[in-house]
Amino acid sequence: MGRIIGIDLGTTNSCVAVIEGNEPIVLPNAEGARTTPSVVAITENRERLVGQQAKRQAIINPERTISGVKRLIGRKFDSAEVDEIKGLLPYRITDAANGDCLITINGQDYSPQEISAFVLQKMKSTAEDYFGEPVTEAVITVPAYFDDAMRQATKDAGRIAGLDVKRIINEPTAAALAYGSNAKANACIAVFDLGGGTFDVSILRLRSGVYEVIATCGDNALGGDDFDRAILRRLVAVFEERTGINIAADKMALQRLREASEAAKCELSSLNETNINLPFLAVDETGPRHLTYTLTRVELNELTTALVDRLELPCETAFGDAGVRPDEIDDVLLVGGMSRMPSVQERVARIFGRRPNKSINPDEAIAEGAAIQGGIVGGEVSEVVLLDVTPLTLGIRVAGGMMSSIITRNSPIPTQRKKVFQTTEDDQEFVTIEVLQGESRVASENRLLGNFTLAELPPAPAGANRIEVTFQIDRDGIVHVNALDVGSRRSQSIVISGQRGLTEDEIKRAQGQQGR
Repeated sequence: MGRIIGIDLGTTNSCVAVIEGNEPIVLPNAEGARTTPSVVAITENRERLVGQQAKRQAIINPERTISGVKRLIGRKFDSAEVDEIKGLLPYRITDAANGDCLITINGQDYSPQEISAFVLQKMKSTAEDYFGEPVTEAVITVPAYFDDAMRQATKDAGRIAGLDVKRIINEPTAAALAYGSNAKANACIAVFDLGGGTFDVSILRLRSGVYEVIATCGDNALGGDDFDRAILRRLVAVFEERTGINIAADKMALQRLREASEAAKCELSSLNETNINLPFLAVDETGPRHLTYTLTRVELNELTTALVDRLELPCETAFGDAGVRPDEIDDVLLVGGMSRMPSVQERVARIFGRRPNKSINPDEAIAEGAAIQGGIVGGEVSEVVLLDVTPLTLGIRVAGGMMSSIITRNSPIPTQRKKVFQTTEDDQEFVTIEVLQGESRVASENRLLGNFTLAELPPAPAGANRIEVTFQIDRDGIVHVNALDVGSRRSQSIVISGQRGLTEDEIKRAQGQQGR
């Protein structure tokens, strides 16, 4: 087994680390930076740019510059989360034949997995430049609240990038691994991870090298991008109030506003006010029109109050699932760039009743933890045991349109659970197993992960044939399902990948395009 790198595939920035001398080190990219913008651009002449190069040219090439693709990976085009951001993206997204999202540039369609693979390939190249030899194995992190389709899509992105993905690990768990060397021998900690596109909170118990996740919760549609958009909407409104010009359809102007919004948000983490100056933002019959605006921290807090409020419920849910009170938490770790925002830190202090721990680098800790997990897999790191959980309940659709739960959320993984069901009709010839993920008792309100049919059941009265359904979740959080007719011993099983965005042929085609 060669070197196993750890990759934090982030919404805004990505980072790669590796174990050297039993310690994780973050690897600088070709530009000398320790993190890389998760931005991909395809120029007019089809040249591909990744990272800082792509970000620099975004204003003049907005429709061919893709950022925030992590919000699309593993999601359906008609999902509420995608609907919310469709009109705000500078690039064009459409629906694939299977209902997933596609990104169209220069007349060519790219899946979110392919765009993510370009970023992963940049991380792979960074490691290869550092070591001077090929690197093919990796541990990749995902938000703890990612569902099965999103995890599968992330694994597919790694394969397209030429990586053998040895593990998928939850981001808060990775951060806890990075923190562990400085932890008390026995402690209960919370990892509060607010990144560019997602929010997770996990509660763990640390006992002499054992990292046990006892509860996790989150919001896959809450992150720094949403804070940026709140500022963006304000600037668009101010410009229209002053000039009468609605620039919402001007993609180049919107990209300038988008970058100014992100910069202002970052500056207000250390300043009480910041000036936004955007000359020549539009032109009308009177000539060029400019935007100058002073944004204060107070106004930013007002614009984003509803977003900050959304941080509370996942934390309360995690407390309930873990069976702990806030005052029983020994340490609260802040992870993700958005954790630097003062109003976020104040809310964390209010939720947990204590000031958060800022001892780890919020931009690098997840990659470091992924590298430690790579070291565990590769045998370089010993005396560390990681026990993770599944974030969402899994079950199947049953009569009446309801969901019967088989593995409940926050169950330790890997795990296997069985449940026996009965046929509902006389001489029923087959049963269709619809695998669902979510917390609602109503089947249609949960995520359909896949389905399969167990056929050729022997003729029998309703209720006579018994079907044993087995769910298994592996260490990556990937779901395997088996249905067995107890009487005939006939069985059928699948790995839940039928609903993912890419077929095996599509993955191979994308792999062939990576080097172009």
